[in-house]
Formats: sequence, structure tokens, C-alpha cells
Amino acid sequence: MTGPRDRQPGDRRYAPRQCPVCGQDLALTGLGCDSCGTELTGHFQACEFCALGPDDRELLSVFLASRGNMKELERHLGVSYPTARARFDAVLTRLGIERPATTTPPIDVLESVAGGDIDVDEALRRLS
Repeated sequence: MTGPRDRQPGDRRYAPRQCPVCGQDLALTGLGCDSCGTELTGHFQACEFCALGPDDRELLSVFLASRGNMKELERHLGVSYPTARARFDAVLTRLGIERPATTTPPIDVLESVAGGDIDVDEALRRLS
């Protein structure tokens, strides 16, 4: 097992959020400085956004910078609107944010199938 002193400067890993033994949420209890080796222990408030990967953080950044404009997110990602919305929904799910239940308009589902973003089984699930 490696410790904080075994890491190289700039070597960043995403902290696990759940205990590998029991599956409960882990508490943030330690912080360390890569430069001087100082370590702090205690109970700290974790940043839920920090657990996201760089692609998810960029997606959120673009969404916020465009003031929630999903069409702008679509253009930035270079994907169809349904795909951009699906990626955004996936980030919300990873953050534990539930969206209100809505029905997906059939045209969006058909566009997703035509664009190869989802398969027929997923389309049927969304339409039912």
C-alpha cells in the first residue's frame, strides 16, 4: 500500500466516495501538502464536485458559463441535444441530484437512435 509520501508531485487520484468494505460513504479525515509533506487530520467537508472526473467538471463548467443553456452545451460537446442532455443527466446522477421525472419526447428518442447515441432497447425503455 502506498501513502501520501509515495506520490509524486502532480500525481492526482480521485478519492473513493464509498467504503470498499461496507459500501457506506467515506469521511474526509486527512489532507496533505505535496510540497512540504505537512499532513492535517480531522473531519472535513468533502467537495462533491471534486469527485467528478475532468470531463464531467468541464461539462458542468460549460453549462454554468452558458447560464444553463443546453443548446450551448450541445454545441460545445459536438453531439446531439438528446446526447448532451443524457450526459448532463448522468453527471447529476453521479452527484446524487435527482431530476424530476419527465417523459422523453418521442422525437428526441428517435433522434438518439438515428444518431447512434442509444440502441433500440434503450429507446423502447425511454418510451415506455
